[in-house]
Amino acid sequence: MKKITIPKWFWGLALFLLLWNIMGVFSFFAHTFISEEALALLPIEQQELYSSYPTWTTFVFAIAVFFGFIGSIALLLKKKFAKPAFLISLCAIIPQMVHNVLFTKSIEVYGIIQTITMPILVILLGVFALWFSSSSIHKEWLK
Repeated sequence: MKKITIPKWFWGLALFLLLWNIMGVFSFFAHTFISEEALALLPIEQQELYSSYPTWTTFVFAIAVFFGFIGSIALLLKKKFAKPAFLISLCAIIPQMVHNVLFTKSIEVYGIIQTITMPILVILLGVFALWFSSSSIHKEWLK
């Protein structure tokens, strides 16, 4: 039986993905449970944007961040479950980001660059996490 050696950079990438997904979880809670006082401090356009999000976007936001977090933990535990967790996360990321960019007034409120930068980054990192977990399974780093 051949011993598989996992390179040190794997742990760095896995830790980066965990930290990224922890930030996603914090963002979810900050966005979902924003207080009335904090919401009132925002410009009126941003307040209206917050109130325009349908309930389903909160649901897919939760799926995206919590399955991304679970996938990151699975990577660090060297578990194959990382791949389906990242796949579920990505399947939630895409409709959420498409909705946020194309079906809200976010471009009017924040401008095109600010509106598309984070969604593009989130989608790219979601795709990367899925690829990385798949590649790690192929290399037998995950069991």
